[in-house]
Amino acid sequence: MYLIRRVWKIKQGPGNMRKAAGLIREMGDRYEESGQRDTVRVYWSGYTVPGPANTVYMDWVQEKIESPYRENNETPSMGTAGAQLNEIQEESYIEFYEMQRPSD
Repeated sequence: MYLIRRVWKIKQGPGNMRKAAGLIREMGDRYEESGQRDTVRVYWSGYTVPGPANTVYMDWVQEKIESPYRENNETPSMGTAGAQLNEIQEESYIEFYEMQRPSD
């Protein structure tokens, strides 16, 4: 089982963190609705809490790591959320963590 976390570094600016978190939440909801992801969590650091400044995260748990470009995979439409996010992000990357199962 894997914890997968997407990370976005957001440009400084009034309201950018909350806007980015809302867009990322919208994207996560679309993946959930399509059945491609279980529950996603969206959170940030560096604004009112310690941690890297201007950073928004989305994570979820998956049984296995699969390519989004695999055959017969239908990626849900993100509408304009992705384009809007691109305007206020500096960079993004993805992290993968293998999880300890309770029975291991």
